[in-house]
This record gives sequence, structure tokens and C-alpha cells, in this order.
Amino acid sequence: MPATASIPLTDTDGARVGARGWAALAVLMLPVLLVSVDNTVLSFALPEISLALRPSGTEQLWIIDAYSLVLAGLLVTMGVLGDRFGRRRMLLIGATGFAVVSVLAAFAPTAGLLIAARAALGVFGAMLMPSTLSLLRSIFTNRDQRRLAIAIWASAFSAGSALGPAVGGFLLEHFAWGSVFLIAVPVLVPLLIGGLWLLPESSDPNPGRIDPLGILLSMGAMIPVVYAVKEFAVEGPSAKAFGITVFGLLMGALFVRRQLRSETPMLDMTLFRRGGFTGAILVNLLSVVALVGFLYFVSQQLQLVVGLSPMVAGVALVPGMAAMIVAGLTVVPISRRVPPHVIVPVALVFSVIAYLIVAATAQLNVVAWLVVAFIVLGIGIGAAETISNELILANAPAEKAGAASAVSETAYELGAVLGTAVLGGIITAFYRGALTIPDGVPVEAAAHALETLAGAYTEAAALDGPLGASLWDAASSAFGSGVVTTSLIGAGLVAVALVVAATTLRPVRR
Repeated sequence: MPATASIPLTDTDGARVGARGWAALAVLMLPVLLVSVDNTVLSFALPEISLALRPSGTEQLWIIDAYSLVLAGLLVTMGVLGDRFGRRRMLLIGATGFAVVSVLAAFAPTAGLLIAARAALGVFGAMLMPSTLSLLRSIFTNRDQRRLAIAIWASAFSAGSALGPAVGGFLLEHFAWGSVFLIAVPVLVPLLIGGLWLLPESSDPNPGRIDPLGILLSMGAMIPVVYAVKEFAVEGPSAKAFGITVFGLLMGALFVRRQLRSETPMLDMTLFRRGGFTGAILVNLLSVVALVGFLYFVSQQLQLVVGLSPMVAGVALVPGMAAMIVAGLTVVPISRRVPPHVIVPVALVFSVIAYLIVAATAQLNVVAWLVVAFIVLGIGIGAAETISNELILANAPAEKAGAASAVSETAYELGAVLGTAVLGGIITAFYRGALTIPDGVPVEAAAHALETLAGAYTEAAALDGPLGASLWDAASSAFGSGVVTTSLIGAGLVAVALVVAATTLRPVRR
């Protein structure tokens, strides 16, 4: 690695913005808030959707997966197009499309049309996310202000994740399932108005040519890999999943080869030679895996095992999300004095401790311990991601902010997929292995109980008396043992992120 590889290419003493700049930040938080709420709300609405549209098992999976697959496949492409045609333009087009398609999704009469709407939301969502972070980079040229702006911007993810369960629970108790999509409209209308008034247009002054083959290769790399991860988690190892993975990796290799040989590449691969950039991307990826995986099994434990309603379970997660926001803001002044290769590993120690708390208390099913663990996890993730997001922008040239932001968002989306698929798949596998079906349970009921904890909950409720109670006791105990193992694996993933941060985020002098 060259000696100058980690030296930021940004002006640390850039001009400080005034009230207009901070108002622009508030506008840029709206799409982030919307996307994070949208992801959480849908998981709570899925039972209602299943009753109304009666999708098959495969269609039900695609209702969830279509959005993330399309979004992950297009993020880099949309980031590059924003660099070329204007980031504000891409943001406003994405916001308009997202609002219109959300209305169509809310009134979809069939599962097939809802899947199509979810895929279209992925297209417009891919326009939103890279544009928000790259516009933030162009507005806040002063590095101290930019750190604070990124911390506030990132807090929208946490706030959205916290609001999602509570808002979803309220909407589903009072309105039809389509209401969870209609919340996009009141959020995106002020984005359109404020975006035209407050956001400056920015783009790459020397954009490369449009590369249709490069776009196809990037999609051919991301979509198959994300899909294969889900296949491995749901169906286990198979020739199909292996073949899809190999195809995606081959397309990825061809994409990288094409970018390295191009005089005007879509994505500047030399960015990855910068230790600060690559290390921050990996920290983001592993942190999101840990966060999303944690939410996946804790939400089931709170609702199914402990017995909280969706709204109350969402409220129980609010202190952890609040801790994430506070930690992200508090770390900003600390980062001026403490280098990132110290502060990020220290923050991630909190996340390791959180997973160990869950592993030690999983079988107790005490809400207080889960709340404490999530608060500790929030402190670690909030501080670490604020620093890593700032490093990603600081290590990229301003004119390539869209492409760099797209890589960051791709890591976030891939981390979200891996968190659910990998940690969710692990806990499901351990649950199935540990569950012993009591004698007397019908074969069909036993098969449903072995599939998921929710299946066991439904079948136990349908059985009369002691037999149903015995089935549920066995299922909740098996799920608890899976939580213990998954928590230890989650702690290991965060420990890997800790080591990556300590070794790659060191400042490199000339």
C-alpha cells in the first residue's frame, strides 16, 4: 500500500455552513428515516398481507426479498449516475418514484403485483440512498461539522428502526395492511419541496462515459450473491445456491477487471487501496450484520416467547435506539482527540459485551436483560458507524462522493441481508436441531412447529391443554438455546470488526 493511501483527500478546514446547511441536513434525513421505517414495518405487516392476498410460500419470501435484491444490485449504478447527471436530480426522481409506487403497493390486489411494486421500490430506493450521503459530503466541507452532520444523519436510521415497530403496530391495529406503505407519502412530499429549495446540485465535473456492460456486470455480481445468501439460509447448502454464488463471483471479477482497465471507470477501484476506506466499509458491513441479526431474534423473543404485543415490543427497543443516537452524537467531539483506530475498537467492545449479555440470559426470558443488552449494543454500533461513515467520505475525492457513498450503502444493505440470512439461518438451524416434539403431537403440526418458532406458537395454541403447553415449552426452550449459540457467533463477528478497525484505520503518514 502506498504511504499516502490513507491520507484523506478532503479539506479539513473547509468553510463552515450556517442555518441553511443544517436545514438541508434535515431534508436529507427524510429518505433515510423512510427507508429504515419501511423495512421494519413490513415484517410486522406480513401476517396481515398473508391473510389478505394469500401468497404462496415462495411469493411470501419474494414480497420481502424483491426490494433488497433490486436495491443491492443497483446502488453502485445509481451512485455513479448521480455523479454524472446530478445527485440532487437523482434524489428528487427517486423520491417521486418511491412515493408513487408506495401508493400502488398499498392497493396491490394480488401478491404478484405487490412483488412487482416492491421491486420498483428497490429501483427508486437505490436512487435515494447514495444521493443523500454524497450531497451531505458536498454541503459540509468542514470536517468537524461533517462528523456531526453524519452522526445526525445516521441517527435517522436508528430513529426509523425504533419507530417502525411502534408505528407499524399502531397502523395495523387501526387500518388495513396497505397503510404501512402509505406512510411514504407524507414523508416524501416535504423532501421534494425542501430538496428543490435547500439542496445544491452537485456532480462529477469530469464524468466518465455510461458503461452499459459495466452496469450489467455490477448487477450480475450483487443480485446473485445476495440471492444465494438467502438460499443458503432458508434451504441450506445446495447445488443451486453454490452455482448462483459462483456466477455472482465471476460477474464480480469481470466487473473489477473492466473497471481497472477502463480510463474512465464507473467505480474507481483504487479507493479500495486506501486502508481507511476499505477498513471503514468492512466495519460498517460487520456492524450492520450484528445489529440486524440481533433485532431478528430479539423481536421474536419479545413477541412470541415473552408475549408482548408488536407495539409494546417496539417500545421496548426504543431505549437501545436512543442510546445509538446519543452515542453517535457524543463520539463526534471525542473523535477530534482520539484516533479512529482506537475509538472504533473501543466502541465495538460494547457490542461484544451486549451479545455476551444475551448469551448469558437468553434462557431467562427477562425483558429487562434484553433491553439492557440492546442499549449496550446501541452504544457500540452508534459510535462505530458514525466514525466509519465519516472515514468513507473523507478517504474519497469529492467528485467521486456518489460512487463512494454507493459502496457504503451497498455494504449496509448486504450487511442487513447477511444479518437476517446468516444469523437468522443459524438460529433457525439450531432451533430445529434442539426441538424435541412431545409424544402425541400430530405429524402435520410437528412439521409446522419444526419450521419456525411462529409455526410452533400457532400449533401449540391449536392443541388442547397440556399437550399444547408441552409443545410450546419445548419450542421456546429450543429457541433459547439457538439464541445462545447465535449470540456467541454475533460476538465473534463484532470481534472481527474490532480487529479490522484496529489494524486498518491507523493514520498513515507520508
